[in-house]
Amino acid sequence: MILMMEETKLSEMTDEQLIKAFQNGEMKAYRLLVGRYKDPLMNYIFNFVNDVQVSEDILQETFLRLYKNKHYYKEVAKFSTWIYTIAGNLARTELRKKKRHRLFSIHNYMNEDKDFEIVDDGLNPEQQTSSDMIQAEVKDAIQKLPDSFKEAVLLRDVQGLDYEEISEILKTPLGTVKSRINRGRARLAKMLKHLME
Repeated sequence: MILMMEETKLSEMTDEQLIKAFQNGEMKAYRLLVGRYKDPLMNYIFNFVNDVQVSEDILQETFLRLYKNKHYYKEVAKFSTWIYTIAGNLARTELRKKKRHRLFSIHNYMNEDKDFEIVDDGLNPEQQTSSDMIQAEVKDAIQKLPDSFKEAVLLRDVQGLDYEEISEILKTPLGTVKSRINRGRARLAKMLKHLME
């Protein structure tokens, strides 16, 4: 009965109270934080790197860093700002690694007279609803945004964070954050104009 009451009290705590409890050795507080942030962070990371396996790895690393570096959190910022900063930094590092890999030309492999079948991984209109197709187009358009715009738009429009928190996460002035979000939205509107017609 006492254990159940204790669990209820923990689940009613704010994120900042939970990290404080975790810093004081309360493992249940860590599990509750992971439970609260697992899905939103996975969504954020996936929309940023567009790869499920890589996203899962980054999510695991984010929670591992939370576990190992719990004492680095100071209550000068919201806990969500701190955890999104960790995840964002890991995602940006992964994107930099991907960009370093050299691209190869398909022409190097065209010496033989062969027909190559290119599989279309796109959505099949007969299998997907119109809503799913629109969602896929929006995701694809987001992936085409420059990284600085993409991250700001994802944090604001997908994760629902406020401008000040995004400014802290990105370590970017508030005006720049607003500008990136507006410019990112404008580019998205241009790319998705055909959906409005």
